[in-house]
Amino acid sequence: MAKKPLIFLLLFNSMAFAQQKPPETDYAIIHESTLGKKQSEISGQQMTLQECEEAFIKSNLSLLAQQYDISQVQADVIQARIWDLPQLEMSVNAYDPQNKKAFHVGPSKEASISQLIYLGGKKKNEVEFAKSNVELAKLQFSQLLASLRAQLRTTFYSLYFEQHKLADIKIQLDYLNSLLVAYKEQGKKGNVSLKDQVRLQTMAIDLNNEKTTAINNSINLQQQLRVLISSQEDVLPKLTDQQADQELAIKPTMPFDKIYQLALENNADYQFALKTSESSQLFTKWQQSLNTPDINLGLAYSQNSGAFRNEINLTAAIPLPLWKQNKGNVIKAKYAEEEAKKNIEVQRQLLESKLRSNYLSWENQYNQYFTITPDDLRDIAVVYDGIFNNFKKGNISLVEFTDFMDSYRISILKLYDMKKEIILNAEQLNYLAQTSIFNSTYAN
Repeated sequence: MAKKPLIFLLLFNSMAFAQQKPPETDYAIIHESTLGKKQSEISGQQMTLQECEEAFIKSNLSLLAQQYDISQVQADVIQARIWDLPQLEMSVNAYDPQNKKAFHVGPSKEASISQLIYLGGKKKNEVEFAKSNVELAKLQFSQLLASLRAQLRTTFYSLYFEQHKLADIKIQLDYLNSLLVAYKEQGKKGNVSLKDQVRLQTMAIDLNNEKTTAINNSINLQQQLRVLISSQEDVLPKLTDQQADQELAIKPTMPFDKIYQLALENNADYQFALKTSESSQLFTKWQQSLNTPDINLGLAYSQNSGAFRNEINLTAAIPLPLWKQNKGNVIKAKYAEEEAKKNIEVQRQLLESKLRSNYLSWENQYNQYFTITPDDLRDIAVVYDGIFNNFKKGNISLVEFTDFMDSYRISILKLYDMKKEIILNAEQLNYLAQTSIFNSTYAN
């Protein structure tokens, strides 16, 4: 990825203007100081994308917190398996009115023990529903992991291109400011018009605005990156221009239909919708089983109160199923089940729409960018060189010079934006399919 503004700044160093030009300026000093600023103003630790991803997996607080949700629902499975405790009941005499004795325990003792027995598969259904919630919690973790990882990668690349834009803007701005200072000096002597000074000042204001925007964008991206990898220090993308160009040129390794099928198999949002439907069916089954009455079985001992002395009796108690005691909850569960089924189709359509939209956006940006050939870029460089040479010789006016500078600046910044959009759309496709559909040569 050639740094055209750096190359052209070297041309500035030897320029001397004709009648309207200011006195000679040491542009070599300007060039050296600009490079020094680039190194000193940008601080932070340099990290590759792979190093950022490793730090993200190890330290991201959102991921660490989400893992506790999985542990909580796993505890729900343990709880669902636990039965009610057996109940022990004892009865002794408190007062004997015939013998006028308190706690006349000897001839009057009773005891019973009972256990609630679940019928209708209640416990089994409750456990299966709890297990389905574990699967949902794991899918939620996968959703969060995929989303944050995609955010990390897009932030990394966005920061890379934003810093390149900022560096080029600073170089152009440094030269323009030095030119403006010289014009102001000549303006005081009456050698150049105020109109020319204002034109240069307007260009400087535009560049300063773009510089401010690029700095603010970089600050926001840096903040996002620090949060994602839980770092206290700013991160500078460690990515060579050659690696960026390689990422830029990569094409999908499969047709769209295959990408769509892989997305249906792997996309965590769609899989979550499928698993939610399964879970809602298990919940309905559990709620239906709650309509079945449970039986309470037990043994009872009586010393003298029964038909026989010291008798042991079998006891059983069951509610009379005169109506369905959980009917309302069953109806509500069935509606939730139908809603979950509809949501599957909603998520499928949404996934297909996002995939198609991002694929077409990537394809459009890719084809548009690669219609620009190396010869086109060389032609731009030749014209750029010619404009400066003619400006130096006084063959073109300041108006023509500044008009070309504006056009060139806009074109260079748009090229950066085009490159960024190609890579970001590719990353979004990888995220939606949750499969590497681009044969990336760099940290996929």
